[in-house]
Amino acid sequence: MQSIPVDTARLGVLRCAIAPEAKFSNAETQEVKRDRDGNPVWTVAVTVRQDRRRISVIEIAVSGQPKGIEEGQTVKVTGLTAFAWAMGDRHGVSFRADTITPLQGGTAAQGKGGDA
Repeated sequence: MQSIPVDTARLGVLRCAIAPEAKFSNAETQEVKRDRDGNPVWTVAVTVRQDRRRISVIEIAVSGQPKGIEEGQTVKVTGLTAFAWAMGDRHGVSFRADTITPLQGGTAAQGKGGDA
């Protein structure tokens, strides 16, 4: 798996699309996935909007439950890394971050007005 560091400063506005959810290693048993250190892994769907481009949604995994993040809120993503993966004839890119935190003043109510 190839690891690619991502410069979040070049991504434009990052906004929470789906609030943090526990990531399951086994959907049937609802067993929560854990990282190498045994911490639970959570995912946050984040919209990315660069100037004059369409909005993309990426799902970012992070160790431990991100606190204070609501849908529509502008967020800061620290230590974002993309991983190119392939399994048989399937392939894609997954994302992982060190932290995802709410931006001060980037409340969901403000975000809905489009002035962030």
